[in-house]
Amino acid sequence: MSDRGTLDVAILGAGIAGSCMAILMARRGWKVALIDRRTFPRHKVCGEFLSPEAVDSLIALGLGDCLQSLEPAVIHRARLILGNGASIIAPLPGPAWGISRYRLDEALHEEARLAGAEVVTETAVAAAHLASDGYELQTRQGAKSVPIRSRTVIGAWGGNGRVPDFPDAERRRPAACPYMGIKMHLSGIEMNGDLELYFFEGGYLGLSSAGQGIVNAAALLDKRAFRHSPSTVIGWLKEAEARHPALARRMEEALPLEESQAAIAPVRLYDAPLAWNGIPLIGDACVTIPPLCGDGMSMAIRSAQLCAESADLFLRGEATREQWRLDYEGAIARHFRGPLRWGRLLQRTAGHPAFSMLAATAASRLPGVVRQLVKATRLGKMNTPS
Repeated sequence: MSDRGTLDVAILGAGIAGSCMAILMARRGWKVALIDRRTFPRHKVCGEFLSPEAVDSLIALGLGDCLQSLEPAVIHRARLILGNGASIIAPLPGPAWGISRYRLDEALHEEARLAGAEVVTETAVAAAHLASDGYELQTRQGAKSVPIRSRTVIGAWGGNGRVPDFPDAERRRPAACPYMGIKMHLSGIEMNGDLELYFFEGGYLGLSSAGQGIVNAAALLDKRAFRHSPSTVIGWLKEAEARHPALARRMEEALPLEESQAAIAPVRLYDAPLAWNGIPLIGDACVTIPPLCGDGMSMAIRSAQLCAESADLFLRGEATREQWRLDYEGAIARHFRGPLRWGRLLQRTAGHPAFSMLAATAASRLPGVVRQLVKATRLGKMNTPS
């Protein structure tokens, strides 16, 4: 890491939320470092589905041309294929984009660099201490130890990131969670502008184009229901196919791209939002929305937007750290309360044995209900200067 003196903002975690935060703060003229312990580009467990709301947010941040250069797949509707064979069509409120996280993360890092941020990967933060002008972070790059001083630190390490000990942070004992996420890229399947969701005992799996002829297969599974399956991504996918005949037929022509395999556990679906724990948290470090809603990346972007507004005021001396905390916590509660409530209700319902019958009945007799539920899980628009 180059010697830039004291940073204004150190962001720990270089995913969607962290990258957007780095872009927003660097564009405001602050000295920013975006730090991640892992290497990039790399494959991650992700639906790789940018909802219409996420697309609008990225365009509002001035990233439309950058992402269009990645030739995203355009997705117009979702098809829910239930265990009883029934199918529900849910038109999306606008065009969604499918982009591989392997390419998306790399593109966002380049935009952060162009904005003036420094992107530092393969660097772990081992410890954090209060300093007279902010924080002192002890980082490791291989065998090398590098101290970094920063006026502020933002946590963007995801739902299962390795969290350093920060002053005033509370250690929360995580509740047991049986869910895991898996993903793999496939070729040989045509999606025709659809997102397909297959529901079966113990979980669901989505097929969505990720552009360039690639289809992303991502699933949320209950480990208890898959405990007798081979403990590999391919093994779990084969077991999911065995539980859903329509999915098995869909996958007959699929060719797995094995280098794209990824898995993560646990996936915490019901933890309360934690917007501040010694430092502000954004993205999945703050809260995870059930993947069924398809709006996780939109929420990650929104959390960065909300945090950046308060962080800017603090760095300019126009707000205290306590005001920043209160403003940001309040903003997270206002923006996320409704989507989280409805998203978690849908997640619990989808796991109920009678879900297929109830969903098919509701869709056929009350078609407006499907549109209203989709709307209830989405974030409203936010006009934030880029």
